[in-house]
Amino acid sequence: MKEPDPLNRPDVELTAGVKSRELRFEKVPETEIRFPGYPEDRSVSGTERENLPGEVEEDVMYRNSRIRLRSAGRLVGDESTPGKDGKRGREAEAET
Repeated sequence: MKEPDPLNRPDVELTAGVKSRELRFEKVPETEIRFPGYPEDRSVSGTERENLPGEVEEDVMYRNSRIRLRSAGRLVGDESTPGKDGKRGREAEAET
């Protein structure tokens, strides 16, 4: 049975958004998002950018920029806490 896409039904999801009138980088940042201990096929991350390229340049002024980061993943393992009806996790959701 194929695992659900972590983008569609993640167990954990974090989002953050930032906007700026003016933004300038003195040095191009090195960025990395990692999920230590989680298989790559169970975690995803990505950004949506407005007026900001995927790779910024040094000493360039970016105006009216916006960036939204989304990280999502599925928990590893099948241990879950049973609900009041005694069913666990996805089993209980499937019946609703």
